[in-house]
Amino acid sequence: MSLLQIDNVSQHFGNLVAVNNVSLAVDAGRLHAVIGPNGAGKTTFFNLISGFFRPTSGRIFFDGRDITLLPPDQRVAMGMARTFQITEIFPELTVRENLRIPVELAQGLRLKLRASKQVQEQVEQRVEELLGLGGLAEHADRMVGELAHGDQRATEIMMSLALRPRLLLLDEPTAGMGSQETYNMARLIRKLHQSQSLTIVLIEHDMRVIFNLADRITVLAEGRVLAEGSPEEIAASEQVQTAYLGKAA
Repeated sequence: MSLLQIDNVSQHFGNLVAVNNVSLAVDAGRLHAVIGPNGAGKTTFFNLISGFFRPTSGRIFFDGRDITLLPPDQRVAMGMARTFQITEIFPELTVRENLRIPVELAQGLRLKLRASKQVQEQVEQRVEELLGLGGLAEHADRMVGELAHGDQRATEIMMSLALRPRLLLLDEPTAGMGSQETYNMARLIRKLHQSQSLTIVLIEHDMRVIFNLADRITVLAEGRVLAEGSPEEIAASEQVQTAYLGKAA
């Protein structure tokens, strides 16, 4: 059964059709990539999945439940988390403090003035787990704004993971990174996917990352699904090569 199912979703902005009758099914435990040239509708598509936009038409299902009209916070509560193209962190706080915020949210503690010592210890234990999992332990007490871009992105991803999602939406996680940072980020994504039994949907511009990580790839062009298949099938597709990779058919 698909954890995420998109049925014939479209998004119109006036006369502009940003997403045009797109369908997609992502099975639990998969790492599914969505690629396409600039203006293909990828980020709008993510906004539809995460609830920031309501589709003009079509339906969205998460774990069999129709979530088409649900707001983002209810989708998060169901087990969906998302990162953005532009890093969403608190640069004036330490890495540890950044991670503590979503851990406390997941524990339902942010509105409480006092938590028991046992609960506080559980929070700190979870923060330490996330620091280790994200390779951030050595930076735990540094201000996030002082970190390299790759470590800031890793912090943001671990903040999303603190919510214990079943589905993680990653929007351009290697944007703005050099080759070593990109390699490190790809390793982190693979590690999280395998060790946390996560389902991941990934928008990414770096084809090396896509073909090394993805189980399945959907190609968008002008808001439509141009092709879908395994990395091998997408790499061999003349249609994709012509429309996206810029090669002659």
